[in-house]
Amino acid sequence: MSPERQPAAPPQDTVDLLSALIRNACVNDGRPDSGGEVRNAATLAEYLSGAAVEVASVEPLPGRVSTVFRVPGYDPRVPALTLLGHTDVVPADARNWSRDPFSGEVRDGVVWGRGAIDMLNLTAAMAVVTRAVARSPRRLAGDLVFAAVADEEAGSRFGAGWIAEHRPGLIPWDHALTESAGARVGPRAVTVTVGEKSSFPRRLRVRGSSGHGSMPWGARNAVLLAAEAALRVAAHRPAARTDERWHDYVSAAGLPPEVTAGLLDPATLDDHLHHLGDAARFAHALTHLTFAPTVITAGDKLNVIPGSAVVDIDIRGLPGQDEAEADAELRAALVDLAGSVEIEPLGRRTASQSPAGRLYGAIGDAIRRQVPGAQPLPTLTAGGTDARFVRDAGGVAYGFGLYGPDWDIGRTRKLFHGDDEHVDVESLRLTTLALEDTVRSFLAGPDGSDGSHGSHGSVEEGDDRR
Repeated sequence: MSPERQPAAPPQDTVDLLSALIRNACVNDGRPDSGGEVRNAATLAEYLSGAAVEVASVEPLPGRVSTVFRVPGYDPRVPALTLLGHTDVVPADARNWSRDPFSGEVRDGVVWGRGAIDMLNLTAAMAVVTRAVARSPRRLAGDLVFAAVADEEAGSRFGAGWIAEHRPGLIPWDHALTESAGARVGPRAVTVTVGEKSSFPRRLRVRGSSGHGSMPWGARNAVLLAAEAALRVAAHRPAARTDERWHDYVSAAGLPPEVTAGLLDPATLDDHLHHLGDAARFAHALTHLTFAPTVITAGDKLNVIPGSAVVDIDIRGLPGQDEAEADAELRAALVDLAGSVEIEPLGRRTASQSPAGRLYGAIGDAIRRQVPGAQPLPTLTAGGTDARFVRDAGGVAYGFGLYGPDWDIGRTRKLFHGDDEHVDVESLRLTTLALEDTVRSFLAGPDGSDGSHGSHGSVEEGDDRR
């Protein structure tokens, strides 16, 4: 590693800061007055106090604080890099955990608590790297911006989405690193998220007929119709769709040839998913238009058969799949129930992807320096992230991270929003070192030098500036 990229960020700080962020319990349940991200904003501001950073905060609603920390570079011609981390977490049911989900306990090399995987681990590493860069005597050419944003877990209305709409100049949108990557696939591959699926949520308004609860025989009970509709939608199996990324994923998994062949054939893919173990659910999402009934609402009195009900469906599409295709599949799932159901759109988010470029190359180099022989594997993420705001603004964004050798894609994805969420100290160390390496490499001068050498060369043609 060149002198300009010698590590300065202490991984133990990432461990300690992650534990503190978990303890702040910034739980976002979707209500505007939840979240309380002001607590994590204060913790991060305290950690970065005394470092040479410019600080700006926004608070769209009381307690919903996003803070942007900027370390200025010396050459405005070099593109900035934004580290986009969110500070909120989803709720946790303590009854299903073996530990207090907000203890931030560190024991036997593991940090426990809600947000340890999604995504306070990476947010903590971003803060540690930002402070290290700000305190370094070797100034980087491009600006480093660490955006610690609120409300990602409920759609970003009061976080990155609010900033993109109301204060777009606060964050550089050209290049960004965010969550959902770094897991192992097979013996050598490490995931780098380059895109995410579309989202076409739908509400099914189910019509039945009211009646007295004491006479249920023959009634068109909307509860039962809604339950039947949900079961049919959940059981529906759209055809698998594969692309070059899926071929790379299966090839990297190192499976027997007959299993590999079965997974690469859309006609037999579903029959072979079980060979992927805990990663099967994620793999299914990478290759299918998916439907998940998540909310059923009906009835308001015990002795009244309800005449209407509502079923909310989470629908996620692959790149190239649109709302018309999703609605057609939904009607095909409902078959004869379609006449009793009105389909109502609840929103729309198109799929987004970023091409490979200079930032992607820097990520791959950093991964290989920490894990010799490793290869970056470009993948989609099934869920939504704040990367979409970067791509909507014309920039490139990648999911980042680097887990230890035992953290395959199935293990990591299972812990997202799951019980007993945790991460090991070794993964935090690898992520911190790889992130600092990526930052210093990407933000160095065009010839790899820094401000101490007085370099002011122009940016190479063909890099992924936007």
